[in-house]
Amino acid sequence: MCKNSAMHRVGVLAVDGVIAFELGIPERILGTTTTADGTPLYDVRVATVDGGPVRTSAGYRVLPEHGIDVLEHADTLVVPAVRGPNTDDPGEVVIGLVRRAVDRGTRVVAICTGAFTLAAAGVLDGRRATTHWAHVDAFRALYPRVELDPDVLFVDDGDVLTSAGVAAGIDLCLHLVRRDHGAAVATATARRNVVAPWREGGQAQFVASHVPDPGGPDTHAVRQWALHRLDRPLAVEELATQASMSVRTFTRRFRAETGTSPARWLAARRLELVRRLLETTDLPVEQVAARAGFGTTAALRQRLHAEIGMAPLAYRRAHRAPATG
Repeated sequence: MCKNSAMHRVGVLAVDGVIAFELGIPERILGTTTTADGTPLYDVRVATVDGGPVRTSAGYRVLPEHGIDVLEHADTLVVPAVRGPNTDDPGEVVIGLVRRAVDRGTRVVAICTGAFTLAAAGVLDGRRATTHWAHVDAFRALYPRVELDPDVLFVDDGDVLTSAGVAAGIDLCLHLVRRDHGAAVATATARRNVVAPWREGGQAQFVASHVPDPGGPDTHAVRQWALHRLDRPLAVEELATQASMSVRTFTRRFRAETGTSPARWLAARRLELVRRLLETTDLPVEQVAARAGFGTTAALRQRLHAEIGMAPLAYRRAHRAPATG
């Protein structure tokens, strides 16, 4: 949660080669987040390190109204994606800016290839992070000490967060709203911007064109069937039988339609249910674990910590809407 009721200051770094779409995401999402009575919750300002214009990837220049002072005093520093030489060589001024932000406890967020800037500053060493799937090999070659996870839309590692490519920056900014102000506020922001408050799956489903064979059976019905039975074990053999397919055919078609395996899809759905129950109900953690098919609170705690870095009760405290009145 935000520490006080004052507007949270967000500084968005613009450098030469910044990708125009990603540059606009923080203001579009965080800048449109309000309380129920319309009071803005974030003060989002775009800035350059020298106060001058920068070239964007879209063939035009932008002239932000702010300079480095805004970035130095932000509560959250956002580093959007860049294209060109600045991708893996952000320069000493930017590296110093990021390091100082982390040192003073500022939350630092990278969108897409902005993760290269954070890695160049050394703040991702030993941390879990992600970036655009197309740049995974280059990232790993440059920064082998980073625990890169290419299969997710974003990674929350406490005070340092990273997202996958392009629209995943929207997912990450909505996650920041959920973390700061609860699920209800984030959902309202998503609705205002006509985007999904939470997207299923990870980068894998967008890496290639997963198109099932036309005219054949699909796995949609069995996926809907499984969603109503997450409280019990669901083996791939049972899912295949429900779909009237062999395990091999079912697994192949499932991956073609979803971009992932049945086991990973089920694991993601169980975690989504856990998140929803922790965010919107007062159910004891034991009941949350049972409803989501984890069996024990220990299993749930281990999985939630591995995926999000938080224990169930800590997650609930962080993602419930703050008390009013």
